Amino acid sequence: MLELWGGVECTVNRVGDHYFNQMARNGHRHRIEDLDRFAALGLRTLRYPLLWELIAPHGLAAADWSWADARMHRLRALGIRPIVGLVHHGSGPRATDLLDPAFAEGLAEFAAAVAQRYPWVDAYTPVNEPLTTARFSGLYGHWYPHTRDMRLMAEMLLNECRGVALAMAAVRRVNPAAQLIQTEDLGKTYSTPTLAYQAEFENERRWLSLDLLTGQLDADRPQWHYLCEHGISAEDLAWFAAHPCPPDVIGINHYLTSERWLDERMERYPAATHGGNGRHEYADVEAVRVVADGLGGHRQLLREAWERYHLPLAVTEAHLGCTREEQLRWLYATWQAAEALRAEDIPVRAVTVWALLGSFDWNSLVTRTTGFYEPGAFDVRAPQPRPTALAGLTHDLATGQTPTHPALASTGWWERPERLFYPPVVVGLPRHDPAPTPPARPILITGATGTLGRTLARQCAVRGLAHQSLTRHELEITDDAAIAAAIARWQPWAIINTAGFVRVDDAEEDAQACFQANGWGPALLARACAQADIRLVTLSSDLVFDGTKGGAYVESDVPHPLNAYGRAKAFAEQAINNILPEALIIRTAAFFGPDDPYNFVTQAVTTLAQGGPFTAADDCIVSPTYVPDLAAALLDLLIDGEQGIWHLTNAGALSWADLARHAALLCGCDARLIQPRPAHALGWRAARPRQSALRSARGTLMPTLEDALTRYAAQSSLAYSR
Repeated sequence: MLELWGGVECTVNRVGDHYFNQMARNGHRHRIEDLDRFAALGLRTLRYPLLWELIAPHGLAAADWSWADARMHRLRALGIRPIVGLVHHGSGPRATDLLDPAFAEGLAEFAAAVAQRYPWVDAYTPVNEPLTTARFSGLYGHWYPHTRDMRLMAEMLLNECRGVALAMAAVRRVNPAAQLIQTEDLGKTYSTPTLAYQAEFENERRWLSLDLLTGQLDADRPQWHYLCEHGISAEDLAWFAAHPCPPDVIGINHYLTSERWLDERMERYPAATHGGNGRHEYADVEAVRVVADGLGGHRQLLREAWERYHLPLAVTEAHLGCTREEQLRWLYATWQAAEALRAEDIPVRAVTVWALLGSFDWNSLVTRTTGFYEPGAFDVRAPQPRPTALAGLTHDLATGQTPTHPALASTGWWERPERLFYPPVVVGLPRHDPAPTPPARPILITGATGTLGRTLARQCAVRGLAHQSLTRHELEITDDAAIAAAIARWQPWAIINTAGFVRVDDAEEDAQACFQANGWGPALLARACAQADIRLVTLSSDLVFDGTKGGAYVESDVPHPLNAYGRAKAFAEQAINNILPEALIIRTAAFFGPDDPYNFVTQAVTTLAQGGPFTAADDCIVSPTYVPDLAAALLDLLIDGEQGIWHLTNAGALSWADLARHAALLCGCDARLIQPRPAHALGWRAARPRQSALRSARGTLMPTLEDALTRYAAQSSLAYSR
């Protein structure tokens, strides 16, 4: 039976004199209770770090085992088998590095200490992805010791692989049954005929670490001669044939970006992709963006590994840095590929849900700290790790259940035509087309012509989420019969209600119309969704509050509206909570976006760009919301199955006048033309709270206001240079 394993992103890499510690950033360093969360998903095997750099940074004599002791004890009590990692993209403690001749012996000494302390541990990965780490540290210079030399990269690789062999020998002196689970990132390179020689070289080089460990790298292999030509001695290479350490399981880590396309027609591709090898200049791009007949993916790469080594296999990292539904599709597609290979008697033992707690700054190969976060089965941007839709899929696969999430009914972006950014080519890859599936049930979006409705429709299209947008003419949400007819026709799995009465001041003169659209309509949708077992998302507002708190409002604060608009929204919140507690209610505020001419920010910069003055309140504090960010976070929460009230705004709070001033400066307008005024001087008919800023006590999911305004300015056609 195919197993589901889990893993914690635990990289501790060094850049200069600075160590980047993923577990410090994802909080696992201080949360032993995460292990109980993993066990509750049904996981019984976990890739788990006991890292040399963290336990013995100043040598074994000064090692601190307290963190490791507590967690290994808890794993054993939970019945979880750890696959212990000792170096994960690192270079060891500060006193050593990958070029240190004593690196391998030092790692073996540390491995022996681990095995003696935990003799019951029977699975190890002494060095994660040795070739990848050597390339990033020795050939590309991203990580310490920052060299860009093929010979030095090769020395690093040999040091790592020798460290693996010596470490396993040391471990097996304590536990002879201990297994080596050796991981490597096995991408593949495709090319034009002109560059076939380069693709062939890279496709042979990708096996180097495994060839060394299995003792298969000999003088008959082209890489042997290549390494010798770059200063590696035949004696150093022959050591591995004399001391083979074949993995008990080969762990394949495969990412979409690992499959590459090389093309000498550089005019087809951006300048940032251009490079060369001294013989030819060429572009190096993600193959998924070029190869029309699709990629080989897990199924092809696992088969190639089996045919080369005939050793048991596992996918030891299954992760996609993308939107939530694409993460679901990637994990499930990986699982299905593994099961298909098992049906052919290829021994794929497991698939690993990687980055259970997500990962930070891998978009920059962890060379800098920018806060770029990719959630995993849990999202750590909350007071406690919050289960995402991946947690649900993990539980389904771990416990033998058939996944039923509606997002799985659509194909992943890597299989859709819009993935092709550049002129497509056909390379003749074997196709493994899935069986036809029935049309996916859609998300129904009300308020199709509104700012948020339009943005949601665009994002659903990009994310491969089946959807149907309906205008008020097509669905009047205050009409029970119309709601029932729409549900019967479209059979949605979720409804996102963005329809409503939006004119806050006009609501004072037409309170009944506002109540019908913003209060009664959402309540009717909730009743229909409860009857049909459909998920509901609806929008509420910061105007349910009176502004007297003296600080930002959180989800648990009790509404006390000042105006008709706020009263209608507050009624809807209470009614929905009574009818359908599982509904998701999003409180938000002060929309702005680059394609909406009516929002406050766009009106401000339009007026200022034309040289006119712009008046804005300087005594009302709000939390502005960039609509594209709101739509993305809303869809993630819907897919995660979240419920109840969530506050979604871009992190930040300021007055309307300061918002206009900040936007003006970013868009190149003259902020001196802004005229701050008190709210009472602006002629508003509806009372406004002086302080209606929102923040979330449940999780900060959206970027900062500064970040959002910067992107708004970059995308807005109103931006100009003085």
